[in-house]
Amino acid sequence: MPIDFLISIFKKNKNQDAIVWCGRSYKYEWLLNEIRVWDNILEKNAISPSSIVLVRADFSPKSTALLFSLIKHHCIFVPVTNSINISTTEIIKISQAQFQITIDESDDIKVTALNNIPKNKLYARLRSNKIPGLVLFSSGSTGKSKASLHDITTILEKFKISRHRYRAITFLLYDHIGGINTLFYILSNGGTIVTVQDRTPSSVLKTIEKHEVELLPTSPTFINLILISEEYKNFDLTSLKIITYGTEPMLKSTLERFNKIFPQIKLLQTYGLSEVGILRSKSKSSNSLWMKIGGEGFTTRVVNNMLEIKAKSAMLGYLNASSPFTKDGWFKTGDQVLTDGDYFKILGRNSEIINVGGEKVYPQVVENIICQLDFIEDVEVYKKTNPIIGNIVCAKVSTNKSLNDNDAVIKIKKYCTQLLKRHEVPMRINIAKKLEYSKRFKKNRSRSLNE
Repeated sequence: MPIDFLISIFKKNKNQDAIVWCGRSYKYEWLLNEIRVWDNILEKNAISPSSIVLVRADFSPKSTALLFSLIKHHCIFVPVTNSINISTTEIIKISQAQFQITIDESDDIKVTALNNIPKNKLYARLRSNKIPGLVLFSSGSTGKSKASLHDITTILEKFKISRHRYRAITFLLYDHIGGINTLFYILSNGGTIVTVQDRTPSSVLKTIEKHEVELLPTSPTFINLILISEEYKNFDLTSLKIITYGTEPMLKSTLERFNKIFPQIKLLQTYGLSEVGILRSKSKSSNSLWMKIGGEGFTTRVVNNMLEIKAKSAMLGYLNASSPFTKDGWFKTGDQVLTDGDYFKILGRNSEIINVGGEKVYPQVVENIICQLDFIEDVEVYKKTNPIIGNIVCAKVSTNKSLNDNDAVIKIKKYCTQLLKRHEVPMRINIAKKLEYSKRFKKNRSRSLNE
């Protein structure tokens, strides 16, 4: 059975807390019993092995147990939250889901038969061999949402190696590769997952204090929100040992400011993609943007300054798009990188690079310069089409209001002119009360360029 090693760990830790939800703790013994409850529910609803099951939920005791029951029954698991920018109808159509299970905020469940007949050829390998699968949808915030299909046993493989035990918040979502990775990592080491229903700085930091959380996996955008809000002043965060961050490049100014305020908290940059999984990583230091990535089952290379990955846990393919792999099995990440020996520095997505009259502009480079100004709280650099030079550089900023908007714009342009190349200087600067971000707590450059 694919989760035999996990069941063994759960039994060994049966008297330990596995899940904290809405202030209540659930032991590993409860989790084992709840998996059996779901086994019966699946049987009662004729959800047989190899069935494709769409699950609309967030992390909770029942959604966690359901995931393991579906793996145990060799089903194909399609997690969905409201972070996906397409309709449920479209998700069902793409995934060809045969059943939908909804688990609401009260942990109440509803099972619905959808009567689809799966025809996608990618499912054949999993279904014929009764291998459990995982379908992950990209958010769709930068275009068409893609559905990647995984053999979930290859994702589980790396969790057979025992590592550190932590109490960790499931900040990254139930339908996100980072959220799935957090769940498997914590429970495979007999740790405790602490769920949050409200992902605001105040709520997350309050949860850290109340439940003595040691590990917070999150995004650079959320780390900056913690700093801007200054909510950290209202809570005791002495239990917090590590913050891991990924999903988007980190601004140097954010990293330095956080390290100055919390020198005792280790910051670890992570790297992963829905298509290949989460790689093991090691930051050069807590205040460095350079990191080593790879580990068991992963190989990396750089071609034309772009990172490529070959992984045992790589997806079988997209359900609704052509294969992104090279003929010899390398996945082109789309991330431009610098290298220094074994270390990588992520410059940004190739799709976000701004071409100004044939010159490349990396948004993160411009953002790092603007954030050096003491009146800046946050910045988002993006492109707008220009008929003469192709694109122009634009910036949206939020400030601490120590300057009026006009003076702020003048100072930003003057500072950029001194430190950036001419084609990198933003031609258009908009002052906003606060910057918007995606439901997965990332900057949303595509939304900015349409304004």
